[in-house]
Amino acid sequence: MASSSHPAVFTTQTPYPLPPQMFMIPTTWSRYQLSQLVNKALSLAKPVPFDFLLRGDILKSSLADWCTQNAVGEEETLEIEYIESVLPPQKMSNHPHDDWVSSVSCQFEQRFLTASYDGQMRAFDYSQNQTWSSSLHGAAITSFCVVPSSSSDFHLIATASHDLTAQLSQVSLESAHKTKPLVSFHLHTAPLSGVTSNSAGSQILTASWDALIGLWDTLVPEVDEVPEPPAGDRRKRRKVEGLKPKRKAPLIVLKSHTARVSGALFNDDKTAYSCGFDSTVRSWDLEHGVCTNTITSSEKPFLSLSLAPSSAPSTLLASSTDRTVSQYDFREPYALSSLTLTHPATPSCVVRSPTHSHQILSGAYDGVARIWDLRSVKGATPVASFKAWEGDKKVLGVDWGVRGIVGVAGEGGLGVWKVGESSSPV
Repeated sequence: MASSSHPAVFTTQTPYPLPPQMFMIPTTWSRYQLSQLVNKALSLAKPVPFDFLLRGDILKSSLADWCTQNAVGEEETLEIEYIESVLPPQKMSNHPHDDWVSSVSCQFEQRFLTASYDGQMRAFDYSQNQTWSSSLHGAAITSFCVVPSSSSDFHLIATASHDLTAQLSQVSLESAHKTKPLVSFHLHTAPLSGVTSNSAGSQILTASWDALIGLWDTLVPEVDEVPEPPAGDRRKRRKVEGLKPKRKAPLIVLKSHTARVSGALFNDDKTAYSCGFDSTVRSWDLEHGVCTNTITSSEKPFLSLSLAPSSAPSTLLASSTDRTVSQYDFREPYALSSLTLTHPATPSCVVRSPTHSHQILSGAYDGVARIWDLRSVKGATPVASFKAWEGDKKVLGVDWGVRGIVGVAGEGGLGVWKVGESSSPV
């Protein structure tokens, strides 16, 4: 029996637009044949493989199967958006650690930076050599961030720890002897879960299990703003490598969460967002130190959050113990979830792509990192996934560098992968 055809028009946001025209597409076709058609119509010298979106759903079957599943009639014109396909991620290197790796950065040229539960930070080059390490805390480091700085000789690193403090350190990735703790941040009475900087490097947010968020400036005071604890106090933080940072007090304490705060980040210099184990995501007015909006999801403790990869200024992604990553838009009256990405295990972390405006990366307790395209609004399947290590080892942190370099941190140490659009045959 002869196969039927469907009228279709193609749209795209890629650099490869087709002129407006109608196509009659055989319903037996799937992604491969559609990609060949677009390449032929564009007369590209070098083939570019594409994926295809229909009503926010990435095409994984034939057009006939998709039309049947979505009750699309034979005469209805399909609007098909094509996007560049993602290469299967390629493993670059593996960096074992003596303890769990909680956080990773791929933001340095030719360097990967890690923070570990042994209280140390380390740097590795692309040849898998450890080029630097420093014991910055006397307990597990749970999070760190690179603080923007004008110095060309040193980097500023903010760290958060189970020792109840955060710290700002001046770091040279070439020499541990030049590492200098500048400031220790004193507020919290329980382990810290996160630390992040604003884009100017002038302020820091800390999140803690004590349900508090601290807002700090990054200026180094001349004298301690917080007194030393009494002699013999077991909570007294040990001096790191013989250097004594100045003890700093917060500018503002943000209070509204009723359970541990798992993450906080800046939207701009005046607003911030947070999430916690009280099943809420919150927005904050940093000038007045007040919570301005609260998203409540019943019995849905949140583990991490990220700004969404879009031009929307108030859109967030939050991962939860219910095995989902959900997108929320604070501009909406009730900020209901507009997209849910379901995982087979708890997603512990999420980060947006630095270069592709619709892609995110999540890591989960099943040891798998997954890349998602948010144009697939049904969020059924990731566009790529890879298991970080052999065995049953949790992913605890991920980062995505500007050249398609992905760092995966967790129980297996650090794994480095290359991801990006494909330049392979269609």
